[in-house]
Amino acid sequence: MKFIMNYLLILISILISVAFYTILERKILGYIQIRKGPNKVGMLGILQPFSDAMKLFNKNLLTSENTNFIISYITPALSFLISMMIIPIISFNNMSLYDNKHNMLLFFILSSI
Repeated sequence: MKFIMNYLLILISILISVAFYTILERKILGYIQIRKGPNKVGMLGILQPFSDAMKLFNKNLLTSENTNFIISYITPALSFLISMMIIPIISFNNMSLYDNKHNMLLFFILSSI
């Protein structure tokens, strides 16, 4: 139970840090182009990455009659799942979800998908 809580804490902190890294990148690119970066949502644009994520989730997909709907809806979730499966491979402590002998092989397999 403790390992699962550590895993969830690490997962949430990585996702939040990626969101703030994207806003930092957008601010720097804005200053390079001599304009303000994103400042629409929240104070100084702090909530802009979360607003962008909500916009992407609510965005309508362009589809045609020949499109396989199940694959087009499941593919983003599968790519997110595969990227999150890589995190337990990294040994943060002596307890691991996967066998230590095959961690490197599993890392290469998951990262190549």
